[in-house]
Amino acid sequence: MAEQATDSTPDADRVLQRVILPRDRDPLDVRPLYLDEPENVHSHVASRREVVIPPSARVSFASYFNAFPASYWKRWTVIEDVTLRLRVKGAGRIEVYRSKPNGDVVHLTGAPVHAESDWETFEFRTTLKPFEDGGWLWFDVYTENVELTIGAAEWLSDEPLPAKKVAVGTTTFNRLDDCVESLLALGEDPQVLDVIAKVYVADQGPKKIVDHERYGEVRAALGERLNVIAQGNLGGSGGFTRALFESIEHTKPGTVDQILLMDDDIALEADSILRSNAFARAAAKPVIVGSHMLNLQAKSRLHTMGEIVDLTSFVWRPAPGAITDHDFGARSLRDTRELHRRIDSTYNGWWMCLFPREVVEKVGLPLPLFIKCDDAEYSLRALAQDIPTVTLPGSAVWHEPWTDKNDTKDWTVYFHLRNRLVMAALHSPYDMRKTLLKQGARSTVRRLLSMEYSTVALELKALDDFMAGPDKLFEKLGTALPEIQAIRKQYTDAQFEPSAREFPTPSFDMAKAEQMMHPPVHPAKIALRAGKALVHNLRSPNPDSHDRPQVNLSANGAPWFLLGNLDSATVSNPDGSGVAFRRRDPKVFRELAMRTTQTYKRLIAEWPALVEQYKGALPELTSAESWRKVFQD
Repeated sequence: MAEQATDSTPDADRVLQRVILPRDRDPLDVRPLYLDEPENVHSHVASRREVVIPPSARVSFASYFNAFPASYWKRWTVIEDVTLRLRVKGAGRIEVYRSKPNGDVVHLTGAPVHAESDWETFEFRTTLKPFEDGGWLWFDVYTENVELTIGAAEWLSDEPLPAKKVAVGTTTFNRLDDCVESLLALGEDPQVLDVIAKVYVADQGPKKIVDHERYGEVRAALGERLNVIAQGNLGGSGGFTRALFESIEHTKPGTVDQILLMDDDIALEADSILRSNAFARAAAKPVIVGSHMLNLQAKSRLHTMGEIVDLTSFVWRPAPGAITDHDFGARSLRDTRELHRRIDSTYNGWWMCLFPREVVEKVGLPLPLFIKCDDAEYSLRALAQDIPTVTLPGSAVWHEPWTDKNDTKDWTVYFHLRNRLVMAALHSPYDMRKTLLKQGARSTVRRLLSMEYSTVALELKALDDFMAGPDKLFEKLGTALPEIQAIRKQYTDAQFEPSAREFPTPSFDMAKAEQMMHPPVHPAKIALRAGKALVHNLRSPNPDSHDRPQVNLSANGAPWFLLGNLDSATVSNPDGSGVAFRRRDPKVFRELAMRTTQTYKRLIAEWPALVEQYKGALPELTSAESWRKVFQD
């Protein structure tokens, strides 16, 4: 039921989620994330909190950033009822709706607006009881023959939430322009800045943020909150750990109660900080609050909705029911039934993730993994202590999509494998030996047949370094990257030119190559194709293929069943880093195949003992004392 209130300014400690609008500098692509408008209606966005709805129109706030994700608040927080408060001027109607987990829409309440001469405030209170398994809350605005302005709107709790201050931590390696933009975004909104007590920047690159032309603006915006810490390149885990370490070691509860980590190469929706902060404050028990990833290249797309670690394979994948790469510009929240079910994640990437102070004090600091798996391992470790990770809809940043990454073939392959093994040793409830052997055999065969010799060599180093034991992790934190870069330089598949035009024109019949690109599907045909490719790779290559590639292939058009029957090819990288001239080498093929066989045999034999070693070393690997030694070097 609507109530007219005299005070249109809500108490800040009751706000769960503000209704927000795009910024002036945002591209039009982001508009569907804030407003659901018919094609013939265009509302005037006057500010981040004010929007003018034109006459004779219907505009819905069933949008990604402005619908209220009620099921998550019902499941994880103490909030039982919420109130939608709106400050409006004009004439029309306000209608409040909810959805069911299957996406069905239910009308809840509404009220006419007759406020042509002055601002009025409306409140609509509703229970969260129906939202255990899914569903959102939102409102629509209908106008009459005059416009209607929403001056401010927010979703409120009945009682004030305890105040909690946030330390924001980021780490950068020469991505200074993006990092500066994100830091400036923190200071744009006084309410966002008000909850931030500290901002830690672990600056790990040779180019320093303090030398950036806009650093003065950052310092002016953030003031004494800003702490820039120059340190050696310790990767994402070393950079993010520095922010957690500084927050726990050098602040007190009440000064800093939450630590929020965010990447340096994001576009920030700063209101997400308020939403994560409020959710953690309202949580029934301590939870890690993760944020969604939106696509930085196509800003209306939700790239990552929620992820889990598959404990049978220790590979991360979308959570059950999660949608990936959803375009809100094509299908609205109201029209996409799959978005209304609550999704349960087991971890959240650290493009943005918030940790209550007590979680870090209980769980410890991240593992010294440089990059990859540090975020997933941390959430698994927390979950073992009954601390879940919640990926909160409506809290998000824009980030480069994973589809443009090449981390199954580039230098990060080493960290992917080594760190997955560490994570599996620490957290697998199963005997992983058969799974690891099967994964290793499949990966090695495909890579060798694809002439990806450098990646096989890096995986062998990853296996060796994992079997060297947990005592070597801190030692490798600053040395692993140059070591694996040196290994890569030995192989042609990791040596790049800017374009395929740097190489001679391919000699192969492309029509024949196209025929060979059809993937085998039946297991017998797969085995036959693999057998032929294996025999081909043991033969001496055509001498002409060493200097002239047979084909030029795109990054996504270079499958093993084609490359396995060639002697050479130029292959591009999806991230635009260049083109490599891959050359088949039977000697290298045999050497790497033999080493892989021997190494996996050793891994399987030593696995039980390694599991015990890593579990026993976990307290020391994640202690503040161990990390203090690293930071003091």
